[in-house]
Amino acid sequence: MGYTITEKLFSRVSGRPNVISGDIITFTPDWSMANDATAHISIDLYRSEYGKECVKLPERSVLIIDHNVPADSPSTAWVHKKMRNFAIEQGMLLYDAKGICHQIMIENHVAAGQIIVGCDSHSCTYGAIGAFGGGIGCTDIVYLWKTGELWWYVPESICIELIGGVKEPVTARDVILAIIGQLGPDAAIGRVMEFTGVGVHNMSIPERIVLCNMAVEGGAVCGIVEPDEKVISFLPGRPHQFFKSDADARYYSSYSINLNGLDPMIACPHSMENIVPVSRVEGLSINQAFIGSCNNGRIEDLRAAAKVLKGNKVKKAVRLVISPASINIYRQALQEGLIDIFLEAGAQVLNPSCSTCWGGCTGLVGDGERLISTGTRNFKGRSGSHKSEIYLASAITTAVSAIEGVITCPVKE
Repeated sequence: MGYTITEKLFSRVSGRPNVISGDIITFTPDWSMANDATAHISIDLYRSEYGKECVKLPERSVLIIDHNVPADSPSTAWVHKKMRNFAIEQGMLLYDAKGICHQIMIENHVAAGQIIVGCDSHSCTYGAIGAFGGGIGCTDIVYLWKTGELWWYVPESICIELIGGVKEPVTARDVILAIIGQLGPDAAIGRVMEFTGVGVHNMSIPERIVLCNMAVEGGAVCGIVEPDEKVISFLPGRPHQFFKSDADARYYSSYSINLNGLDPMIACPHSMENIVPVSRVEGLSINQAFIGSCNNGRIEDLRAAAKVLKGNKVKKAVRLVISPASINIYRQALQEGLIDIFLEAGAQVLNPSCSTCWGGCTGLVGDGERLISTGTRNFKGRSGSHKSEIYLASAITTAVSAIEGVITCPVKE
């Protein structure tokens, strides 16, 4: 009997041979992460139970201030101060306003073969590197800080073979929207989406990040891709360990999805159950467009948006908000002249943060407004008013729509 890549990763960290889905194991994660959305809750719990007692493995524990940056209220400022103090007190790693947590973890820590846990559901992102990333809760990380260990129910996997490929204006963002639209948002609940086939292995690492990041929107605990030489080129010098699924590995279910001829896709309000080709909703007026987030805020997304925006102007009365995913990406965008293109087009360029996607700090929308966004979720109130609408699309579709002032399908070359 063969094993999936996920089963092999959990076998490695547990020290047990032949771990299979359904096993409950105890292990020490390679990294843990908490951000300012909930870290203050965990810090309060830890201090109330253990006082000044030192956490286990602080060198593997990361705190990231990214969701509400800069602080939008005195209470948020207090949360940030609490995180800074705790990190200093415990000798933890702290990234303060350096970018979105998942981008920061990939830029600085994640390696193939590792298991990383984070107090954020989009920790599934790390599977793009050939690691397992899983979301945990506030009390889970308190237990980890105290003991250095966690328990985990090893999940089953579903195999998603991607056949063929895409080219502009269709992107990896359209691919994952199409997958969730075809399989449904409940198809992978509690399981791992394992992406296989020539379609994914021809993708760059940033494109794979887009797929794995949104696996949770299909109910998955993680999205994962078998690592290859592209991982080493993208993240050189890391302690990578390559694992891959056996040919006779057992999957809960398997799907084959043909990417050839795929159209630009869009998720309509107010859930991921409502995914259609962009052409189906063309012409709907918009009030704001957003390009950024842990899904679509990397340099490749900014380049694609700049290519569309260069020489054009954002439609009057439409706001275009852009937030690079990290300060490294921001610097690169500056060096490449992308920020100048955005500003000349009439966009508002924000500091790296979760911003509009998170809906907690900047770039919010009001009653009756319609937002087209490269964010990760579109439920009511996600990016501001509960009386607004959120449409999720690619950076290219979002940029084109910002120029036209209505939802617009990019023209295929």
